[in-house]
Amino acid sequence: MDIKTLLKSSAFMMTLALVVALITNFAGVFPSDPLNADVRSTLTIITLATMLTISLSRIPLTNLNPLKYKKSVARSVLLGLVVSSIIPLIGYFLLKDTEYGDQAMGLVFIAATPFAASVAPLSFILNGDMEHATRGTIIVYIVALAWIPFIVWLALGEVVDMTNVFITVLELIAVPLVLSRLLTKVNINKEFMAIFLNCCIFFLVWLSVGSTNFKGTAAWVFIAFLIIATLRSFGLGNGVEIVEKKAGIHWKQRVSDILMTSYKNKGIAIALCMSVLPGNLRGLAMVAIATSILVEIMWVAFMDSVLFNRKRMEREIAAEKTAAE
Repeated sequence: MDIKTLLKSSAFMMTLALVVALITNFAGVFPSDPLNADVRSTLTIITLATMLTISLSRIPLTNLNPLKYKKSVARSVLLGLVVSSIIPLIGYFLLKDTEYGDQAMGLVFIAATPFAASVAPLSFILNGDMEHATRGTIIVYIVALAWIPFIVWLALGEVVDMTNVFITVLELIAVPLVLSRLLTKVNINKEFMAIFLNCCIFFLVWLSVGSTNFKGTAAWVFIAFLIIATLRSFGLGNGVEIVEKKAGIHWKQRVSDILMTSYKNKGIAIALCMSVLPGNLRGLAMVAIATSILVEIMWVAFMDSVLFNRKRMEREIAAEKTAAE
């Protein structure tokens, strides 16, 4: 396997980023002087906005009519924003009045974020419902312009400056949505795009996990965050798979629905946390987000190697064709 193949692998790059970030973190060699909280916040916003602009530019503005495709749109919003937010929100409200309520604030940003923009290309790779995924991505990111401030206000309205929240959401989502339309006609090599986006993900994971202070967190709180993250990724993802398969929903739709429900855009959560929380609260809240990243990397590897592996894909699609004949 050559270097280019490894660089194109999201699972490999995320796993490598995690290993490097943890080594950097626990060896105490993260350059926190030049890369202070404000610098990390700026770098995160710029990197994420660039990623979203490029990712969204590959999605055409066709078949987006929410009235014509109301079932697809409703499913995307319900699974990608509402259902995917329930577990982290419950976790936050259970922990908010404990001595670790500040760390639990990170769960709010996880709850507020939409699914990753890479759900569309992943749906294509995994033979999912590409049209549903692309439509859902655009609609959900538009809805997220209101959803993110609402969730942050609901949980943290007394802690954060809501004007700053709105400005950050515009920078992270509204600007990429507009700029992406200018790039739709630009031909971008798929291999280059995959490598570039994976390198950006590597940088964001290193920047966030590498700088997070895990040492001040009690073991039980860290375990609680792990449980919440596992239920949110593995629990919801496998739950959607079981429910929809029993309901007779075909492979293509299940793939996209599972990705929308379980694969959150942690970059937005990081950027929000670093941009809108005051002072020391940023570092404390990053513990929950960094822990969630650890679990989500394992979830991506699980989806790639088990849940959506090629043999299972071919077997299920063949069975669906046989049943339809």
